[in-house]
Amino acid sequence: MAGKIPEEVIEQIRTQSDIVDVISEYMQLTKRGRNWFGLCPFHGEQTPSFSVSIDKQIFHCFGCGAGGNAITFVMDIENISFPDAVVKLGERAGIHLDIQPSMPELMKTVSKTEERMKEAHAFAADFFQHLLLNTEDGEEALNYLLERGFTRELIESNNIGWSLQSFDALTILLERKGYNLQEISESGLIIKREGEERYFDRFRGRIMFPIRDENGKIIAFSGRILSSTGEEAKYLNSPESPIFHKSEVLYNLDRARTSVRKNRQVILMEGFMDVLAASSAGITNAVATMGTSLTSQHITKLKRLVEQVTICYDGDHAGFDAAKRAAELLQAERMNVNIAVLPDKLDPDEYIRSQGGQAFKEQILENPHAYIAFMMMHARRNKNFQFENDTLQYIQEVLEQLVGRSSPVERDLYIRQLSNETNVSEEAIYAQFRKLEASKVRSVKTEVQKQALPLMPVTQQQKPMDAAERAERLLLAHMLHNIDVVDRVLRSEQKEPFVRDAYMAVFVRLIGFYEEFGHPDYQRFVEVLDDPELRKIVMEASLVERDPDQAEAEVTDSLRQLQKYRIEQEINEKMHESKEAEKMHEYARALEIAQQIIHLRKSLSAI
Repeated sequence: MAGKIPEEVIEQIRTQSDIVDVISEYMQLTKRGRNWFGLCPFHGEQTPSFSVSIDKQIFHCFGCGAGGNAITFVMDIENISFPDAVVKLGERAGIHLDIQPSMPELMKTVSKTEERMKEAHAFAADFFQHLLLNTEDGEEALNYLLERGFTRELIESNNIGWSLQSFDALTILLERKGYNLQEISESGLIIKREGEERYFDRFRGRIMFPIRDENGKIIAFSGRILSSTGEEAKYLNSPESPIFHKSEVLYNLDRARTSVRKNRQVILMEGFMDVLAASSAGITNAVATMGTSLTSQHITKLKRLVEQVTICYDGDHAGFDAAKRAAELLQAERMNVNIAVLPDKLDPDEYIRSQGGQAFKEQILENPHAYIAFMMMHARRNKNFQFENDTLQYIQEVLEQLVGRSSPVERDLYIRQLSNETNVSEEAIYAQFRKLEASKVRSVKTEVQKQALPLMPVTQQQKPMDAAERAERLLLAHMLHNIDVVDRVLRSEQKEPFVRDAYMAVFVRLIGFYEEFGHPDYQRFVEVLDDPELRKIVMEASLVERDPDQAEAEVTDSLRQLQKYRIEQEINEKMHESKEAEKMHEYARALEIAQQIIHLRKSLSAI
């Protein structure tokens, strides 16, 4: 089936794609009453304003106005066209659609250049894997991976490969495939020789580990040499590029998303090798940062999916410090944080290889330290309680973690533990705690006062709708549910019922929709709109409370209100013209405008 997807197939796929299940694969939802809520994936927010209605099978964000159904959600979240979203949901529902891929001009925000870069990376990954699995050149690397516990299935499912020692093997193939080498060099896959129009492979003689984005597209590589001579780095990673931003990428997020949702927990690791080792042990909800510290972008992605994070970093001093920084960042975002600590300075990959996957699950992941307990462990490092300064510093560091974060039970537990460890009385420690707590309360009050004025413009932006805006929304709501309302307006003298351009744009498209489909279906209508801003207007109107029994009266009142608004606007413009005419001493023109104003006011009072 090439070309247009039959309407009955679209309806079947929409019906079989429960919106809560679809959206839950991308973000965390919590049920409140009849609806489900979460943090909106389309704008940054701290309080959930993203609502999903299981009854209406639609979503709506009360913060940014985004809205739609399961199909438009996939379109927006993955930046794909309507046909591609239908195909994706069709595959999910077990309905295979054999259609041509979308034309590049139908793609929304991903540029043609970025698409070609990703295609080149996918081609390179296939080439590398062929070399690893099917050639003598890759035999040594394959044996190395198998000895380290990689199964052939794991290698194939993760597109692991081998790059030849050749200077330009991949470059030649890319050129033969018709890729622009300058463009591909900007993606980091190949390198342009300085001062020349010649290119060569970035990765040579390395085991190749593809890095995927959250949609499963390969956007970078990490290459590992087989044996280190000290002259070369063990790992060589792709540089930052238009398609690869380390601060945004969480390795394996595309594949871990479903497991994370099911387990209501994500395992956060430092490196992709740790994630692959965990995967070989049957742990499917692990992700890793790509050679960088945890960032706000990483946290935003995690927060949309889950509240519980278990940090499992390397067991050495650097890993300990990195785990502390990550835990503090996650705790500040009000996420539930546990820290799984590895013994003997091992990393997860080493532990799994030496102790086995079952031991890793039972001894490490299932016995993590609570946030405060880990912070106490970190604060105790390199301290000798025989020295007064070390004792005071330890107590101070732990109390700073307890202030504002702990429950009364936790406070009592940890202060008793502090007293036992340091031989300082619980009363003295409690006194210091109350002092710190009072200091924090004062600082918070001061900060709130400082931020009060800057916050005022935000409040002003959220002004209530005026009468004309309410009338537009109600009128559109009736149009979305009743084709006769559109016909009534088209037969009237007022061919432009709306006063705002965006609403008129929706109206024009709605006319075209009814000409093609012949019946109301706002969910199908929102799917054919290519502009997200227009989709917001439609979804907001679809949620308006209207009275079907009083539809005629509500439509008439809305049209009357909008007509009055137009006349009031015209009066204001005429009054401005009159003042300008008087300033220019054009009294005859001013008199003429005054008469026009009188006529407009009479027509206004007659409405």
